[in-house]
Amino acid sequence: MKEREKTPLRASHADLDVLYSPATRELEKFSYENDLSFPGEYPFTRGVQPTMYRGRLWTMRQYAGFGTSRETNKRYKYLLEQGQTGLSVAFDLPTQLGYDSSDKQARGEVGRVGVAIDTIADMEVLFDSIPLDRVTVSMTINSTAAVIFAMYMALAKKRKIPFENLGGTLQNDMLKEYIARGTYIFPPEPSLRLSADILEYCTKHLPKWNPISVSGYHMREAGATAAQEVAFTLSNGIAYLDSAVGRGFPVDSVAPRFSFFFGCHNNFLEEVAKFRAARRLWAKIVREKFNPENPKSAMLRFHTQTDGCTLTAQQPENNIVRVTMQALAAVLGGTQSLHTNSYDEAMGLPTEESVRVALRTQQIIAGESGVADTVDPLAGSYAIESLTNKIEKQASEYIKKIRDMGGAASSISFMKKEIEESAYAYQQAVEKGEITVVGVNKYVSKEGKSKRLLKVSPKTEASQVKFLKRIKSKRDNAAASASLQALEKSAGTNENLVPVIIDCVERYATLGEIVSVLRRTFGEYK
Repeated sequence: MKEREKTPLRASHADLDVLYSPATRELEKFSYENDLSFPGEYPFTRGVQPTMYRGRLWTMRQYAGFGTSRETNKRYKYLLEQGQTGLSVAFDLPTQLGYDSSDKQARGEVGRVGVAIDTIADMEVLFDSIPLDRVTVSMTINSTAAVIFAMYMALAKKRKIPFENLGGTLQNDMLKEYIARGTYIFPPEPSLRLSADILEYCTKHLPKWNPISVSGYHMREAGATAAQEVAFTLSNGIAYLDSAVGRGFPVDSVAPRFSFFFGCHNNFLEEVAKFRAARRLWAKIVREKFNPENPKSAMLRFHTQTDGCTLTAQQPENNIVRVTMQALAAVLGGTQSLHTNSYDEAMGLPTEESVRVALRTQQIIAGESGVADTVDPLAGSYAIESLTNKIEKQASEYIKKIRDMGGAASSISFMKKEIEESAYAYQQAVEKGEITVVGVNKYVSKEGKSKRLLKVSPKTEASQVKFLKRIKSKRDNAAASASLQALEKSAGTNENLVPVIIDCVERYATLGEIVSVLRRTFGEYK
């Protein structure tokens, strides 16, 4: 019988074999004890907890933010009412790049792709009536992470919530911004200094907080293969851990606080294997390079987001199927938290209806599929174990090459070029029909009128600017100015800047004012 063509691994350089068996080349030296072991035990291939979802389900953390803090607060409350178990904040581009909503550079972008945050007053409204000591919060922010984090700390102080009761994650991963995403402000050296300041502050004051989420998601979105996503993410993780240890922190005081963030693409088997390979590889790297005493130091805990780049504006209802498949792969891969994209995100911001469907997708997987009833159900599959070994080998080769080039900070151009070439190869394959995208290059149909989309009102920007002006007119300008002068003085030293920035935001200094001070001291990256 003539075989049908195999589906190529999405955005990868290798194909699946037609048949797997114990004789498959990648399994020749396979050892249960060394390659798998039990869940919760080194090298954590099968998961970081002995009972995994039998003990506790993953956190259902939908990424959300648009318009003003008041509009986003309303969406958060809706999501929590629908059963979401953690919040994840999306910030608009001006906030990510250090501009106030009133800045001419922000014109037309205020509240468009996330919520606008100018001062602590916005943060107060954003989390109004949300118990910060009972709901964990993830914040996807990098260049301005220190300022947003300071606002969150100041808000907790204002509510008299002890820092040790706060749980959440700050992305705070600058290296991937230079490699793939582009929302950088300062040169790499001062950016890494700010990341390390946050890590140091959290280590001392916030025992439940993850001060960094090393992100491969944005590299995968930019076109990285599965192996590249693993390799480049872990290389960045090594750089951050090196920086922390270089500051005199014992590896066991910081490594357990690291979290990671991956995307989940369409090739189901490859994605499951990718997560397992990443976990095992990180465990080996930390044990061999840093020699920790605490087993948790070698655990790779990660959040997953279904890949937005796989969603299509054509036949958008197909995206529900794509997201379901990706979410299931993330769960079978052992994720600790998960965001499922909404089916209309290729066209605009998700509506309440579409975000509810996305959340229900997770809830159906958790409550109806049965996959959470046993730990690591795909372990021992010849295909999965072979793919896990293959991705680990490919990623290890990349990591060695990056190490030989001087580490992640010295290899930004190399990683960027590799991702660009992979993205080009993938797009060429789609355009030639070598990779099927249903509704785009196969099974195409005439499109009806788009369903109702969520659009940010043109009045949002004016409303946000008006609110900002009111806050600035009411604050003690002398106190705000004095705090900014103190920040400029401290930025020129080796002092940890987090407490100084907290002082600034408590005096209602704006995000733009604080970043302007740091721009003068650190310069800008071109």
